[in-house]
Amino acid sequence: MQPKYKRVLIKLSGEALAGKAGHGLDEGVISYVVNQLEAIHNMGVEIALVIGGGNFWRGRQGKNMDRTTADHMGMLATVMNSLAMMDALEQRGIPTRVQTALIMTSVAEPYILRKAIHHFEKGRIVIMACGTGNPYCSTDTAAAQRACEIQADILMLVKNIDAIYDSDPKLNPDAKKYDHINYMDIIKNGIKAMDTTAATMCMENNIPAIAFGLDEKDSIVRVVCGEKLGTLIDNN
Repeated sequence: MQPKYKRVLIKLSGEALAGKAGHGLDEGVISYVVNQLEAIHNMGVEIALVIGGGNFWRGRQGKNMDRTTADHMGMLATVMNSLAMMDALEQRGIPTRVQTALIMTSVAEPYILRKAIHHFEKGRIVIMACGTGNPYCSTDTAAAQRACEIQADILMLVKNIDAIYDSDPKLNPDAKKYDHINYMDIIKNGIKAMDTTAATMCMENNIPAIAFGLDEKDSIVRVVCGEKLGTLIDNN
């Protein structure tokens, strides 16, 4: 198999790493993801990862909490997931660096674009944690911003659902699945595949995205190699 993309940014939800338990970390899921990352790394693909923190904490859980404080707690949750993924990758012998938007040099590097690019050139996977470092910003927005900054060929949105639908397929058996949708339609119709800020950023910088399911066999590898899975999102 040959990769279609040279440099990818993969956005993983924290919930995906929790598996069926819905909380914490599922070692089987992490191993499954690492198997695929190892495969595309061995193809020479440059890989950036952004991982959410919803398996530990979501800002909206702090109902009576200051929003900025709650969001900062969510950023710390992304660091836990990022360190766990780094450890799993390094156990396979894959050089990996965690970079954080909040400074915490005891456990990770600060996010510096030029340093991230250098890591790619050295064959290292870069995990980008703490979102954008700013409250009121989702990890979708962080993934879109980092994809633009590193000039990724594709933003891969790895989800617990196999594609984008016009409504929740779990609640509506007649939900329409999109094979392709453009960013403007996502924004105008309020489709919750990615938040509006992230969609606008990708649209303005012409970064295509693919939303697809983690549960499909080897889905990450298949998408990187150009197989049509999930929903393609672009400006066309």
